[in-house]
Amino acid sequence: MARATLIGFSAVVMWALLALFTAASGAVPPFQLSALTFAIGTCVGLAMRAVSPPATRAPIPPVVWLIGIAGLFGYHFFYFTALRNAPAVEASLIAYLWPLLIVVGSALLPGEKLRWHHIAGTVLGLAGAFLIVSRGGGLSFDAQYAFGYAMAGLCALTWSSYSLLSRRFPAVPTSVVTWFCAATALLSLVCHLLLEETIWPADAGQWLAVLGLGLMPVGAAFYAWDHGVKRGNIQVLGAASYAAPLLSTLVLIAAGAATASLNILIACILITAGAVLAAKSMLFKPRTRARREVGA
Repeated sequence: MARATLIGFSAVVMWALLALFTAASGAVPPFQLSALTFAIGTCVGLAMRAVSPPATRAPIPPVVWLIGIAGLFGYHFFYFTALRNAPAVEASLIAYLWPLLIVVGSALLPGEKLRWHHIAGTVLGLAGAFLIVSRGGGLSFDAQYAFGYAMAGLCALTWSSYSLLSRRFPAVPTSVVTWFCAATALLSLVCHLLLEETIWPADAGQWLAVLGLGLMPVGAAFYAWDHGVKRGNIQVLGAASYAAPLLSTLVLIAAGAATASLNILIACILITAGAVLAAKSMLFKPRTRARREVGA
């Protein structure tokens, strides 16, 4: 379980590159960028299938297709719609309630126990994410942006539901995410053609940024996340996911696109403490239990 949890967390690390690569991709509209990057993400899955042992040929239940396509495409559709209809800070913070929803919702899964340290760790992570997203300032929720806020809420609900429901189908191979990415690329292309003007990357640097997005944050990350939520500690993954905005900010600072501040330091402490607290039972096993596992 610890190994699967680390694989799942690698998705969070890759998502930290999302802001940097998106900014470097130029003025490509959101749905067009989604279509391009998910097409590349599909190629990542096809490459993995080519070098991996053949997966079981058991038929995939129709509900799994619904969960996967609705999860990947629905999340991005609601997120882009929220950003178009509400201020980015408030919309982003609402959308980033999904780690909290995963931790709380895990109590409904068979064999899972929600303990106090899972909740406490997630709340600390949320506080750290608030400092990152708001940049230490306040939030101002305005009724005129209610539709955008609702879309951000649906965004959080969609991704948390996708993650929790995926865990109920551990026998479904991660390779199926390949087709979820393909469907998301196609649906994003339809939305682009209906809603946006086509703007291609202007130079080789912007094309490389698009490629980087498709290979990692919008590619390999979804395969790693699927493995993690199916076989890892989902409460720890949920709480640790609040590291994404922090890691993203640190990447931007390293690239010279953002400036370090006291708020970032405090957020770092809060998110790290929250992740450790949430993972308490996994990191600090009782000695008797540890001896039992070694003996096994």
